[in-house]
Amino acid sequence: MIKNRKMASPFGEEKDHFFMQKALAQAQKAFDKDEVPIGAIVVDALGNIIARGHNLVEKRDTQLAHAEAIALERAGKKIGDWRLEGCWIYVTLEPCSMCMSLIELSRLHGVVFGAHSPLFGYRLDKELSLRVYKKSAVRVIEGVCAEETIHLLKQFFKDKRKKKSE
Repeated sequence: MIKNRKMASPFGEEKDHFFMQKALAQAQKAFDKDEVPIGAIVVDALGNIIARGHNLVEKRDTQLAHAEAIALERAGKKIGDWRLEGCWIYVTLEPCSMCMSLIELSRLHGVVFGAHSPLFGYRLDKELSLRVYKKSAVRVIEGVCAEETIHLLKQFFKDKRKKKSE
């Protein structure tokens, strides 16, 4: 994996911010459904949004309903191919190792995420063990709209704790 901390995708910094705002709108949908607020969108090589997804883990009773997995599945159906070469995924929270593997298997060109996930982020595992193919060309750009993502997540868990104590 190639990491680019303060760089932008081929679409540029302004578009990265725009796309992450769309992913945050998906995270808000998850929040409104009492799901952990994580959202994702898939953008094709031309910069068109081809799929959206938000967490539905609780509603579907499966860990396979992560925002990234839903967005990737929808993108594949939209273009009629599971190979999403040239595409990018924007996700509000650092993907877990399962989702990062899906991203690699889907042959995306890159992932842009907002906030780091200190509990479940893919980098908690040995990064080398995540190599699905011998050559990994997935670019990783981090920190886009991180503050907004963190705020939404903190509000969600604050509300959860409040409900639990009532």
